[in-house]
Amino acid sequence: MHFTLLLLLLGVYHANAVELTYELEDNSKQCFFQDITKDTRTTVEYQVISGGRYDVDCSIEDPDGLKLYSEKRKQYDSYAWDAQKTGAYQICFSNEFSTITHKVIYFSMIVGDEKPLLDSMDHATALTQMESYCATVHEKVKSVIASQTHFRLREALGRVFAEAINSRVQIWSAVQITIMIIVMVGEVFVLKGLFNTRKPLTRTDT
Repeated sequence: MHFTLLLLLLGVYHANAVELTYELEDNSKQCFFQDITKDTRTTVEYQVISGGRYDVDCSIEDPDGLKLYSEKRKQYDSYAWDAQKTGAYQICFSNEFSTITHKVIYFSMIVGDEKPLLDSMDHATALTQMESYCATVHEKVKSVIASQTHFRLREALGRVFAEAINSRVQIWSAVQITIMIIVMVGEVFVLKGLFNTRKPLTRTDT
């Protein structure tokens, strides 16, 4: 029963929200579309997890092509707006300024206000004890989900940074070992040449 209630709460929480992590290739642009009704509050949040200098171009346009938001080479940001008209809104991420590195991007979009947990809660009267309990649990679950998302992003950033440092350390170690081997072989040949020096022959007159 508790497991079913948890699934219900999670499903209600994600009813108006979308979360996505994807890879954006170099010199490319990716757009997403969302139908939004007029006067609906929408929030978009994004963050570059890995790739290059952790930056990306982002823009948001309304159904008529009017730019509501445009930022260049941002690592992370969020933007909220109230839709002035009904239609398909466009959210684009661009990595066209980069010709080498791919980017891994996380973004979330919340459209509209959260629906009531239960149909009986959508009224002006006081909540029952069970409704209050469900609402409290629901808020706690939302807080846990937000915290987990935050820590997953931090863990991903830390892992990518650690892997980058590890690869650089391995490359530098390989270079150092190669230099040591070259120096060692050179010293061996130099010492060998010193010990193999022949003494000049001297002639004796009779």
